Amino acid sequence: QVQLVESGGGLVQAGGSLRLSCAASGSIFSINVMGWYRQGPGKQRDLVARIFSSGTNYAASVKGRFTISRDNAKNTVYLQMNSLKPEDTAVYYCNVKGIVTNYTHRADFSSWGQGTQVTVSS
Repeated sequence: QVQLVESGGGLVQAGGSLRLSCAASGSIFSINVMGWYRQGPGKQRDLVARIFSSGTNYAASVKGRFTISRDNAKNTVYLQMNSLKPEDTAVYYCNVKGIVTNYTHRADFSSWGQGTQVTVSS
């Protein structure tokens, strides 16, 4: 019921920047939290950053380098990544949690994007 489309990944040299975007569409009544996760080769999927109406939180490894933001009118979340390091190389996934409606019922949802590859060369 909720589709997420990610964009913005790619190959960049260490010290460079990338900006990821994730747009949510569907029968969305409200969004509670939007976030970015990443999964490196042979690793588990870990939280990178999340944004709530009340604020944000970041993984310690990206704090001060990455900035998460959202455009509520577009149901879109962004991740600005600066000072990228080779260890940031991973597939990045966005996740959105909220409530969907069909005008008679409402239900919680949690949707994942398809993932976008970020590769940082040394």
